Amino acid sequence: MSDATPIGTDDVVKIANLARLTLTDDEVSRFTEQLRSVLDHARDVAALDVHDLEPTAHPLGLVNVLRADIVEASLDRDEVLSQAPNVVDHRFSVPRIVGEAP
Repeated sequence: MSDATPIGTDDVVKIANLARLTLTDDEVSRFTEQLRSVLDHARDVAALDVHDLEPTAHPLGLVNVLRADIVEASLDRDEVLSQAPNVVDHRFSVPRIVGEAP
């Protein structure tokens, strides 16, 4: 970014008009300061020397945090279904929760 003139209230009013927003004088003043602060920060970031830095997708060096996908013995289907209060076609049957009850 270049050393641009700081944003002023006229700029905020113009942007608000383009966005079809009606702002009070108080809001124009507050948003002018906020937008100026954001643009100043963007100018500071743009001025950083980052040509030796490798691009990253995340600020922390993460590795796969999931457990290994290992096939293991599971519960017996018939034993589990035998504990269910209602079974239909070898599957759990639960009350309907959307719409009217049957």
